[in-house]
Amino acid sequence: MTTFAAAAEKMVDDLRTAAADIEAARRLPDEWSRRFAKAGFYRLCVPEVYGGFEAPPMDSMRVVETLARADGSAAWVVFIGATSGSVLAYLPAEAAAEVFFNEEVMLSGVFAPRGKADVADGGFRVNGRWQWGSGTLNADWVMGGCQVVRDGVAETMPNGTPRSRMMLVPQSEVEFFDTWDVSGLSGTGSTDFAMNDLFVPESRAIGLAGGKPLRSPLYAFPQFGLLAMGIAAVTLGLARAAIDEVVSFANAKTPVGSSRTLANRPSTQADVSSAEAILRSVRGYYYETIEAAYEIAKGEGRMPVESRCDIRLATTHTVWECAKAVDLMYHVSGGTSVYRRSPLQRIFRDVHVATQHMMVAPPVRELTGRLFLGLETDTALL
Repeated sequence: MTTFAAAAEKMVDDLRTAAADIEAARRLPDEWSRRFAKAGFYRLCVPEVYGGFEAPPMDSMRVVETLARADGSAAWVVFIGATSGSVLAYLPAEAAAEVFFNEEVMLSGVFAPRGKADVADGGFRVNGRWQWGSGTLNADWVMGGCQVVRDGVAETMPNGTPRSRMMLVPQSEVEFFDTWDVSGLSGTGSTDFAMNDLFVPESRAIGLAGGKPLRSPLYAFPQFGLLAMGIAAVTLGLARAAIDEVVSFANAKTPVGSSRTLANRPSTQADVSSAEAILRSVRGYYYETIEAAYEIAKGEGRMPVESRCDIRLATTHTVWECAKAVDLMYHVSGGTSVYRRSPLQRIFRDVHVATQHMMVAPPVRELTGRLFLGLETDTALL
């Protein structure tokens, strides 16, 4: 276990106790965000040269997985805060120093280019509204993806795709909307936010597509890959929590109309075994894939399409298989799982919200399948 995962492990009991309150608040409380910041979780992907840890992605994901055993929402915010720190690798040194002004700074935002950035003298004039702003209520800096517009005309890349930039602004300049009223992962505070006629200097306009980050195996990982890895790590923790929860009460619960405890029913035994096999299988596949990609990045200084494809397939498969494991535990527990006081209820809802994320949606399998079949494929979103 890494130092960071060990630090996360020490928080599990307290975080599990706080999980219901976090869900009710519909955001991560500031005290928990500060606790994660002090533990260094938001620095995991920040370049070492700027005061971060530049940790191997396997280490960061083990932190997320560990926290998700206690609360999926908190783990989700941590992975967003951690992976968002990687964008500092794309900034000029002076801008990075301005943004990362102390060791507890947190970044968050949305990559989708739903905003418009009009070219202005020395930077951009930005307008837009974004959904799914996980962790933005806790962040010091907020990012929003924008399409670049010059003199009223949208700019394009050499390949003809729209030119986009991530605009990084102080959280105090962002307008928030209370839109996050959802079935699961409620505590992530993934509310809508807007930037209204904000000036963003060129130094804080991040070009991820075609940009040249600091040379490091970590920054060879595509942002979409890091995002998908975080989602999958959350579901690994949720699946583990679901199995552990059923095991914790199976010997004490006797279903109505039965003379045997839940643990003594053959169907329970089979379902727990199946869930355990699912989880162990996908967990091994998930970490093996990430470690292999990291080793390739260390050796080659880049991330080939084959590795990017492997990451997206492994993460998507992990999320959906973990949902299957959770479903088995939800159903085998009977009426216990329908009460909001039951952790299984929250875990069930959280994991099924995770499956709805576009980074792990069914079309990802179509994308990776085209590559395996040797078909011409647009790999920009890998």
